[in-house]
Amino acid sequence: MDGRRWSINEKTLELIFLTDQNKTVKITVDEPKEPVDIDAAKTVMDTIITEGAMEYPTGKPAVKKEVRLVERNVHEYSV
Repeated sequence: MDGRRWSINEKTLELIFLTDQNKTVKITVDEPKEPVDIDAAKTVMDTIITEGAMEYPTGKPAVKKEVRLVERNVHEYSV
């Protein structure tokens, strides 16, 4: 036995924007439906920009920068 107590695989969808102050902001969605529908993600990003729905200390999202699916694996071991 390798002493592993548990493992977890987490996925997060990141919607990344440039703000009107030329700073980067990121909105995350935990455990997104897969496969990721990039066109739907772009539409959501367009809506956020158009509606001015979010505002951060670094400004309002103004330009779509990228969409990323981030996977994180965590393994806890007994010591």
